[in-house]
Amino acid sequence: MIAAAHGIYPDLSFRRLCAAFGVSRTWWYTRPTADVIAERDTALRDAIERIVLDLPGYGYRRVTKALQRDGWTVNHKRVLRVLQEEALLCQLERRFVRTTDSAHGLPTYPNLLTNVVPTQPDQAWVADLTYIRLPTTFAYLACVLDAWSRRCVGWQLSRMIDTTLTLAALDHALTTRRPAPGLIHHSDRGVQYASAAYITRLHDAGVQVSMSAVGNPYDNAKAESFFKTLKREEVYLNHYPTFADAQQHLGRFIGDVYNAKRLHSSLGYLPPIEFEHDYFSGKDEG
Repeated sequence: MIAAAHGIYPDLSFRRLCAAFGVSRTWWYTRPTADVIAERDTALRDAIERIVLDLPGYGYRRVTKALQRDGWTVNHKRVLRVLQEEALLCQLERRFVRTTDSAHGLPTYPNLLTNVVPTQPDQAWVADLTYIRLPTTFAYLACVLDAWSRRCVGWQLSRMIDTTLTLAALDHALTTRRPAPGLIHHSDRGVQYASAAYITRLHDAGVQVSMSAVGNPYDNAKAESFFKTLKREEVYLNHYPTFADAQQHLGRFIGDVYNAKRLHSSLGYLPPIEFEHDYFSGKDEG
């Protein structure tokens, strides 16, 4: 406001303007820049996400206390506002930067995985979105996982959260896997997955469409688990100064670590690629 007032009244000194607004000149010259404020805001949102991931039953007052114990100067009203804006409150809706908009009026589909336990590759895929923190903004990561082997079969990072992002991840998966007709594709009811372009692409590939129930993140638990692993074992351990840097690191982690090396207890402590290799080797021997 002071800068705007100075533009209107250029003859007034900053001393008089600061006095008129009831602030000191020291405050004016040491105030944080817009970039610093943006960086602080993203850091706070990131800190809140980490607490909620570790302690999903926490309400806003406990999250506030946890932040204060970690050295944050923040009140419960601001924490509540962030939790509400990002749908983090007790994880009743799981989204860190709000990535799901299910109030879109587009057709939705029933959950086809309720009573299905995959027994082979490309029988069921699960798809989801999350955000990746950059210094002053966010990028968005869309991934497609094989529900049987937990292998990430397609992914895409973008500065925009739209259908183009999810379609790129889906096309990556379809191109590399070439599944037979009948595959089940499961996602939430977000507009990126319910859009006409995305549904048409699935139908053209002979894929069955399945979606989670409203407000139930556990319907897509395998994707949730993947993103939790990605955040804890890659994102939180690194700083990505640029979008390109984030893309490079995430690609390395997904392809070289998560798919190829990381042991999964649900797979008999094998990495996904080895788990799939053993399956096909057994079929060849049979």
